Amino acid sequence: MAEAVNGLFKTELIRRRGPWRTVEQGELATLEYVWWWNNQRVHGELDMRTPAEVEADYYARLDTPLGTPVPRATR
Repeated sequence: MAEAVNGLFKTELIRRRGPWRTVEQGELATLEYVWWWNNQRVHGELDMRTPAEVEADYYARLDTPLGTPVPRATR
């Protein structure tokens, strides 16, 4: 999986938006990409939700008694 993520990173960010003049520009672009990847990118395997939504739902379910329904986050 790491190879696939690295390939996407190179294709979507490095080759499309680069080259950068400084290391700081590359680092900032990487931070923006990681934020997008976790907070805005919807994923088919996650029921068209973002990884952040799935993680929030997971931890919300841990804090409730077993069998108690937890409403799904909406957009």
